[in-house]
Amino acid sequence: MKKFLVLVAVLGTVLFSSCATTTPCGVLFTDVRLPMATGNVSEIASPKMGVSVSHSVLNLIATGDSSITTACANGNITRIHHVDWEASSFLGLYSTYKCVVWGE
Repeated sequence: MKKFLVLVAVLGTVLFSSCATTTPCGVLFTDVRLPMATGNVSEIASPKMGVSVSHSVLNLIATGDSSITTACANGNITRIHHVDWEASSFLGLYSTYKCVVWGE
């Protein structure tokens, strides 16, 4: 019984002790797309898109470059219209983070 109570306490602490975030994230699964920044939307059409990606495994190892600079280079963008952010995760086992830049 004592082991069970310790297990419940540990699981409760892990699952319910998170800080408030400005982005939605799920414990079991996350798949979100959010705006990061926007320019003058009426000023420019955004025919080009550039993406940069980072990955995380087990929330222990993370690699990649999901910077705005890399996304611009990947999309051959010199004038940014707006930037979006995408994240997906399954149980924290494997996560992907993307920076999507729209512009000219």
